[in-house]
Amino acid sequence: MNTKYYFVACVASLVVSSSFGQIVVITGPNGPQLSQEKLSNGYLGKSFEFKPIDLPDDSAVRDNFYRKLAGREPNQVRSVWARVVFAAKGQPPMMLPNADAVKKAVATDPKAVGYIEKSAVDPTVKVLLTLE
Repeated sequence: MNTKYYFVACVASLVVSSSFGQIVVITGPNGPQLSQEKLSNGYLGKSFEFKPIDLPDDSAVRDNFYRKLAGREPNQVRSVWARVVFAAKGQPPMMLPNADAVKKAVATDPKAVGYIEKSAVDPTVKVLLTLE
């Protein structure tokens, strides 16, 4: 990759990252208590002790979530899940269109875990982890 383009991509990434508020990992009121390591493992197909819920591929919140939770870029996450699916070891997280759908899903399924911007949290969900 050309150094000039790499620099521009890094700066753009920083601008996008800093333009979002905090991201929180949420579950329902009776959902599981999980460490950041267990959450990362679940969202990357290394563990299946909870049901991860994702935002759409084109969501900047999703991209920021994976960077903050697991230190992975979007293409790396897709690659991880391609390997997991190909090896028949699991399926990628269910994708929902927005924060409201994620909140509804985790509030009604005690095994579900999702993520949203902190500003979207309401009393129907419990915050497990704040990613900064």
